[in-house]
Amino acid sequence: MKMSETAAPKRGLAEILGIPRALFWAFVGQLLFMVGDGVEAGYLDTYMLHHGHSQGFVNELFTLYGITVMIAAWFSGPLSDLMGPKKVMWIGLILWALLEVCFLTFGLGPNSGPMILLFYALRGFAYPLFAYGFLVWIAAATPAAMLGSAAGWFWFSFSAGLPTLGSQFARYTIPYLGELKTFWCSLGLVIIGGLVALLFTHEPTGKKRLLPDHVPTKDIFFGSLSIMWREPKTTIAGIVRIIDTSSEYAFLAIMPAFFVDQLHFSLEQWLNLLSLIFLSNILFNLVSGMIADTLGHRFVVSVFGGIGGFIAIPLFYYVPIWYPGNFWAVAAAGIFYGATVAAFVPLSGLMPQICPREKAAALSILGLGAGASTWVGPAIVSFCGAVFGPGMSYVIWTFAVIYLASAGMTLALKISPEARRYTEEATARGEVSTTIGH
Repeated sequence: MKMSETAAPKRGLAEILGIPRALFWAFVGQLLFMVGDGVEAGYLDTYMLHHGHSQGFVNELFTLYGITVMIAAWFSGPLSDLMGPKKVMWIGLILWALLEVCFLTFGLGPNSGPMILLFYALRGFAYPLFAYGFLVWIAAATPAAMLGSAAGWFWFSFSAGLPTLGSQFARYTIPYLGELKTFWCSLGLVIIGGLVALLFTHEPTGKKRLLPDHVPTKDIFFGSLSIMWREPKTTIAGIVRIIDTSSEYAFLAIMPAFFVDQLHFSLEQWLNLLSLIFLSNILFNLVSGMIADTLGHRFVVSVFGGIGGFIAIPLFYYVPIWYPGNFWAVAAAGIFYGATVAAFVPLSGLMPQICPREKAAALSILGLGAGASTWVGPAIVSFCGAVFGPGMSYVIWTFAVIYLASAGMTLALKISPEARRYTEEATARGEVSTTIGH
């Protein structure tokens, strides 16, 4: 027998790093796509305020956008089952490009409030179809032994682009091109990233319907929702997932004006601070998962996520007031905050253990929660303004209390003896439990 017949296949750098070789260019394209999508994250709020729009208008804008993101995040799964994730990604890319052109041409260009609201809200349908369609593709095409690391790279490329590198791109282009032209540059990045992902990736699984033809469409769309009342713990976990990143989206709506207009930080300083926060979040996404394997998933989410957020959120607000102009003191508070948000990552490892027979349906509730957080955060800001009146401190302490409540809710997410026994039996049969991500 020849040596080549017995030797293990040689692994390339991509496999060593945990990236499926067949999807390598899709990961590269996803990163570029999310960089383009994240360009506006650091300064859209101040751009609106500096062009005559109220903070209430900005809150409404982000809330409507978040609602459409939530809807699209949930639809990306069933649509991928019906037509294949690659087609869903094409739809997301085309929608993003067309709606961004309308947003810039008919909204921001003439500074038309109704057109800004309309096209920005509609554009919220686009990026989840591309990004979460790719996540489904990863889950469908990646060997079980690599699925965890592949999902980690997905969330790395997602978070590294939105808003970390996107904010840095805006920081360097705004002084030379101006704010409006920088928006147009983001369109170019999204198109380039989308085309790299879709034209250079030829993995066959993503091109076809994922479920058999005999599965009814209504079962595909509603099966992942009924688990919320059949398994109430998934509902609790979904609420905790909403809380996780709700403050991020709220802060993107209100913090730029707080730092730039009230505390007199420069726009460049704010964008640098935002990048440090999300760099911390990216790094601690990996760290929290490793710590959870030792200390337990519930413990990490409850203590480091819930209680940690209760401490970090007020610090992020008060430190720049206590130490005016001290960028690095504020950066330390921001890095701590980014780490506490990352501490919720083990939820994605806990959910399949709670519902081991319906892992995909259980994980879809986390996806729904992730989408919901994009509008719940700004909505909480609006609620606080209506109930307590103007003032950032009310918003800050409302979020702090909500994060503390999430710590208590997480303690209810216990794995039942039956579910634990099922997982142990599945492991004994050689079935690997995998996690799609945070």
